[in-house]
Amino acid sequence: RNGDGRAVLRSSVREFLCSEAMHYLGIPTSRAASLVVSDDDVWRDQFYNGNIKKERGAVVLRLAKSWFRIGSLEILAHSGELELQRKLLDFIIQEHFPSIAMNDSNRYLEFFSTVVSETANLIALWMSVGFAHGVCNTDNFSLLSITIDYGPFGFMESYDPNFVPNTSDDERRYKIGNQANVGLFNLSKLLQALKPLLDTRQKQLASQILEGYGERYYIRFTELFKTKLGLLGENEDDNYLIAFLLKVSLLC
Repeated sequence: RNGDGRAVLRSSVREFLCSEAMHYLGIPTSRAASLVVSDDDVWRDQFYNGNIKKERGAVVLRLAKSWFRIGSLEILAHSGELELQRKLLDFIIQEHFPSIAMNDSNRYLEFFSTVVSETANLIALWMSVGFAHGVCNTDNFSLLSITIDYGPFGFMESYDPNFVPNTSDDERRYKIGNQANVGLFNLSKLLQALKPLLDTRQKQLASQILEGYGERYYIRFTELFKTKLGLLGENEDDNYLIAFLLKVSLLC
């Protein structure tokens, strides 16, 4: 594709429909305001099998509270532009994290804690509806923990932890059973980008916060599946039942 940045009508319609479906499923997401068909021809190998075809291009106008991603901070840290990174981070916190006081010396730590918690919540919500994001790199992970960049994606027709929605993902890096782990990887990259702005104590606390990601994800995942099953209260067998039913679904 040579990184031409174009979309075809087929994928644009899918993006429009999926983002609206995710919104009405109660999952934080960008939304599609309009879809405009282009007269430009776009050449695509849909299944990456050498069968290149000409398709009609299209443009989707997408809306979100913010398009800042983990990669937005990562690239500034990588290039050593720490003052610009600090200004951007303060802007993001002031605009989108009103619970964090701008005069709080721990505001970056609070910001990181919120992103870790909300990312765990988002991916648990993905799992609860069988949604798999096909390209979960740091440029596709929102700092506001909303679903963005509907490129390759898919919903499982039947339960399969090895389900991959991206036909070019030969290594199955972004298979649905690995999305929570990829979320942890991306959050570790966020922490790495934030470290130049943190003191020694804050770095230690941030590492502890990151270590708690797995537990936060597991708790939210369990809550969502218990709700699906109508399980009330707390029972030590609940988690076993959830795991058993998922295994049964895999065998069916």
